[in-house]
Amino acid sequence: MKWRNRITTCASAETGARIYLRDAALLAAHPGYVVFLAFFRQTLKTMQKLERRQPDPLPPIHPEPEYRVTGQRAQWYADMKSVFQVPWMGVVTMAFSHYPQFFENLWNGLRPLAQSKPFVEACQEFRVQTQRRAGDLQPDIIVRRLAAIGYAPREVDQIRATIEVFSHGNFPYLLAATAARRLLEGYQPGKVAEAQPFEGQHAQRADVPFVLMETHHADHDTRAVYEDIKQTLGLPFVNTDYRALARWPTYFSVAWRDLKTMIGTPEHTAICDDVHAHADMLMGETLPNPGKLDADALRAAAMRVGNADEILQVTRLFQWLLPGLITNVAILRAQLAQ
Repeated sequence: MKWRNRITTCASAETGARIYLRDAALLAAHPGYVVFLAFFRQTLKTMQKLERRQPDPLPPIHPEPEYRVTGQRAQWYADMKSVFQVPWMGVVTMAFSHYPQFFENLWNGLRPLAQSKPFVEACQEFRVQTQRRAGDLQPDIIVRRLAAIGYAPREVDQIRATIEVFSHGNFPYLLAATAARRLLEGYQPGKVAEAQPFEGQHAQRADVPFVLMETHHADHDTRAVYEDIKQTLGLPFVNTDYRALARWPTYFSVAWRDLKTMIGTPEHTAICDDVHAHADMLMGETLPNPGKLDADALRAAAMRVGNADEILQVTRLFQWLLPGLITNVAILRAQLAQ
């Protein structure tokens, strides 16, 4: 423990990750760093868990919408959606795919895990726990308010079905972001081990069109809600979940207004922190590594892109924001409890 303290006093986890990303250049200039870096690599495997924090300043992100991608990137989008059993490519992995060598290495290693029974069952249990915690917050049930402004039961059921899509699909995206950040910060995953494949359908089939209300589609009132979301969450974009639910503008205005009152409260923050911690535990200790994910290989891929530090900050951004998104979707779901 004394040696670990000596290492962490001379380099924080963030500084250490940056040093490691540049270690090839450092070694060329300072051969004496060999012993230090070798020790630091081993230390990173066992030091404290990932801290949940928002990058400051926010890094630039370059998500490319599905309707604009072609070639290899389009194939990645289609494959990831098929493996995760979701109808949308998350902004997180759109942003990751802007760095092709990095994304290819990450997805090649993550894909066998995402197809496995342990991964699917972990996501299912994770979802149940999060929904229970959100229900404990006792958000107001807004079904009667929606009926008062004209929503029929079938319309409310369609909203519920849309929420179910994200309630299921956000968890694999969170685990992908957590894996990426852990690897880039030097944390090796679990031992390489085979994992039983998951057979069949784990996503609920939703009989509702998947439509996104993009900013240029929206009227003035919906755009104002989007601006409020970005300001409240401290983000430069509106997540897919909110854009899908804004297809019903009057519903979404009511739902967001109630949800906003909970964001940032100690109870809400506690759920976000626990979601973060559980994702970190799953990717660091619990789940197997059938795809041979490797920190050295992913960092080398990031370095080949030429902007490894930016990629690290992008992974930190999404690994920070997704626990909040998952918590918010669970609350939106609870608002429509029957």
